[in-house]
Amino acid sequence: MRRLNILLTAMASDSHTWNLMYLELLLQEWGHTATNLGPCVPHEPLIRRCRELAPDLVVISSVNGHGFSEGREVGQLIRACAELADTPMVIGGKLSTGVEDQAAKTASLRAAGFDLVVNDSDGLAPFQDFVESMCRRAMR
Repeated sequence: MRRLNILLTAMASDSHTWNLMYLELLLQEWGHTATNLGPCVPHEPLIRRCRELAPDLVVISSVNGHGFSEGREVGQLIRACAELADTPMVIGGKLSTGVEDQAAKTASLRAAGFDLVVNDSDGLAPFQDFVESMCRRAMR
């Protein structure tokens, strides 16, 4: 299986670290390289690091429930960069603080450029399937 170079971060307002450490270790266990930018990463440094590293995948984790509101902006900013326009992106975790229509929020995040949106209730299976499918495509 092809090894992916994955950039991992959280929203600018999200100070949680345990989720990022867990994902970093999980991705490494799956055989990938994970560059963990840590929590509270403002948009401009995130975009700059994406440009520098040219990752195979960008993963944004949310624990504080602001993934939906901040995620749309981050997704659009990444997609606006010509060199990052086709970089696969995943956002997941606790994406909102209310009980709003999750399907509508997922559709909005997909429209902002995310290839996969994983709500905390979805578990890890959709994320693992996505990463594995990227590896299979890369081997063709």
